[in-house]
Amino acid sequence: MNFADILVKKNIIGQDGLAKLLTKSKETGIAIENLLKSEGVSDSDILSAKGEATGLPTKSISRSNIPFDILKQIPEEAARHYKFVPIEIKDGVLEIGMVNPDDMEAREALQFIISKLNTPFKILLIADKDLEFVLKEYQGLHGEVTKVLGELEMALSETDRDLASEYILKPETKFVEEAPITKMVAVILKHAVTGAASDIHIEPLREKLKVRFRLDGVLHTSIILPSNVNEAIVARIKILTNMKLDEKRKPQDGRFEARIENREIDFRVSTFPTFFGEKVVIRILDKTKNVKTLEQIGFLDDQIKIVREAIKRPYGLILLTGPTGSGKTTSLYAMLQEFDRERHNVVSLEDPIEYNIEGVNQSQVRPEIDYDFANGLRSILRQDPDIIMVGEIRDKETAALAIQAALTGHLVLATLHTNNAAGVIPRLVDMGVDPFLIAPTLLLAIAQRLVRTLCPDSRKEMPVAGAVRERIEKELSGIPPEIAKNIQIPDKIYQGVPSGLCPQGARGRIAVHEILQKTSELENIILTNPSESEIIKEARRQGMLMMRESALIKVFNGTVGLEEANKL
Repeated sequence: MNFADILVKKNIIGQDGLAKLLTKSKETGIAIENLLKSEGVSDSDILSAKGEATGLPTKSISRSNIPFDILKQIPEEAARHYKFVPIEIKDGVLEIGMVNPDDMEAREALQFIISKLNTPFKILLIADKDLEFVLKEYQGLHGEVTKVLGELEMALSETDRDLASEYILKPETKFVEEAPITKMVAVILKHAVTGAASDIHIEPLREKLKVRFRLDGVLHTSIILPSNVNEAIVARIKILTNMKLDEKRKPQDGRFEARIENREIDFRVSTFPTFFGEKVVIRILDKTKNVKTLEQIGFLDDQIKIVREAIKRPYGLILLTGPTGSGKTTSLYAMLQEFDRERHNVVSLEDPIEYNIEGVNQSQVRPEIDYDFANGLRSILRQDPDIIMVGEIRDKETAALAIQAALTGHLVLATLHTNNAAGVIPRLVDMGVDPFLIAPTLLLAIAQRLVRTLCPDSRKEMPVAGAVRERIEKELSGIPPEIAKNIQIPDKIYQGVPSGLCPQGARGRIAVHEILQKTSELENIILTNPSESEIIKEARRQGMLMMRESALIKVFNGTVGLEEANKL
């Protein structure tokens, strides 16, 4: 039975009246539902008849608001255009309200959107007024996020005196329980940024909430909060990042920006479910920081010479390797600074963009919209580039495209995850790159780690004698003779001493490197037997300093303590 017949059957309108409305609808193009309303027929009667005609359940939306995490399931633009909206999640099923379920274009669009969410859904029939009600809720979503950001900015802009009066951060300091959540979050963020922390860890425990800052690679407990504020703090951060508020069973990722002391700071947020609640880790990215030079990074003089010779080459591949957080991207930025960016087209693909470099076309990859490193690299090759930086080679496809770019006349700089410089070549082979493509393209493989630097005013002398000298001599025994003759073991070195200005005895970090250069012998090894052991033999033959040896040179010149070098 169709919609018109059901109207008559339910005595919503008479047969003659319906015929007149159908004729008027045909002549004017006005929808029959709107003509029925003009005749005084209620929305509920029309919805009931349409539901019976389509066989779909109906729903009247009477809730005062729909949660943000529900609205975010469907973009506002799609909701307005196709006239379908998310209503709620019930028993793991997303309920979708539609005004025109017979609209095949709308059904196809809905199917596409839901397939990306990988969520089961159910279609419900709703009235036009309910659609408009939900669409207004979208405006509330934007308004709430703006409101929360505004509250955060206001709290961040308060004077240090106001913040310090009640919330000064000292080890094991407690917040009073009545402190506003917005101010708690603001204080945590502000003191992490001003204290030069790289990460914030907000960790729920049985009876307390612990906040730790990572300074120079080491975590330190900075704040202890009552355990009952955890959910509120996590919810506030989720709103800032547009995460799902009611999803506490699985990890989520997001980001937001805030201005702290006239600096635009980018915060990358990750939540993780634990036994006592959700843990939050926030990576702090200060884009206003100055990019370091090769000297400031920590390259030794001979290593700087090698790097500068390589980046003068018109084409080829330079790979930096090391664990997460070892400063690989910072080193790449230092290399980009070396180029004449007026004469060359320099393009980068990054995730995330950590610093802004004048003259470099920096692009943020977004895997969620299928703009990953591989697709971005394809696009870059159509941008007439001279130098290409790829934030990370993660898969075979990206590796193959980077190699191809290097083969076709481009200088490519990228990062990779291996334990040492010699491991780069076996790693590329394991990823499916043919050795005969690696041999002609690879210029340098640079491995690096970060070590903490000594404070000049908080260190003491330590004599190099006895067991200490024996250990150092053993460490240096593998250095090629032509390199070893230029290295003199000093009579004294330094170790850190905690002080008021330098509580940990060290402040700041510097990189240590090992650099594998391409030679004709190395090319032959890549083509015949690209094992790590054979590559290391060739590296030693060409005079490469291993990581610990590079660190010891920094120990000898008083930059790094021996205990830091021993960690490598």
